Amino acid sequence: MILWLNGAFGVGKSSVAALLVRCLPKAFLYDPEQVGYFLWDCFPDGMKRQGDFQHLPIWREFNYKILKHIAQGYDGVIVVPMTICVKRYYDEIIGALRRDAIEVKHFILAASKETILNRLAQRGEAADCWAAAQLDVCLRNFQTDIAGEMIDTDEMDVEGIVAKILLLTGW
Repeated sequence: MILWLNGAFGVGKSSVAALLVRCLPKAFLYDPEQVGYFLWDCFPDGMKRQGDFQHLPIWREFNYKILKHIAQGYDGVIVVPMTICVKRYYDEIIGALRRDAIEVKHFILAASKETILNRLAQRGEAADCWAAAQLDVCLRNFQTDIAGEMIDTDEMDVEGIVAKILLLTGW
């Protein structure tokens, strides 16, 4: 089973994922960004780091296939902290996994723009960083295009968010 943590960049997905992995027996943390970094490292200079690697069909295909492979061979929970706010990309990865009868519990960690900007600042990001520049699109798309169990994290710490996820999943 896959437990996907979605939400705007900077909302706290990685922190929540790390604690979930410590709380759940046989949980495994899978980071789709590593596939992007691998691709950037393997591409010739003219193709490296051109925009967001999520826009590369090969990134989406690799992550779908890797997650399917792990889910079919591993009997623990796979925790995936990754922002996917483009509906087509969501369908190509999460939708495809579900069509393959792989259980995916999808949570969207939500917070106000102000809260997310504060969290980005706390981790040392500038107000005009890449993650902040994506905020408006992410927040809009999570309200209109991307389906999932929405968790309002504005007034919650990491432990509270994890407790809520464990409650909602029955663990």
